[in-house]
Amino acid sequence: MLPPKALLDALSTHASRLFSGDTPLPRNEFEQQFKMMLQSAFSKLDLVSREEFDSQMVVLARTRARLEALEAKVAAMEADAEQTPPPPAE
Repeated sequence: MLPPKALLDALSTHASRLFSGDTPLPRNEFEQQFKMMLQSAFSKLDLVSREEFDSQMVVLARTRARLEALEAKVAAMEADAEQTPPPPAE
């Protein structure tokens, strides 16, 4: 994974190349090159898509709900065990 400072330095270097040309670039060509520059920088990062992030959030929420339900069951069983007298010794 690329550290944030290195990413910003790389973006700065690429952007200065775009702006320092002798002839100004047409808007659509500038946008295209800028998008390519960003895509190149983002590809060096450890990013996930929005769909993958959302699906992982659903899994996490479901797991938390199950964990809370299990914790409640354990607490109820522990409370029941404390209230139940032990069987008589033989």
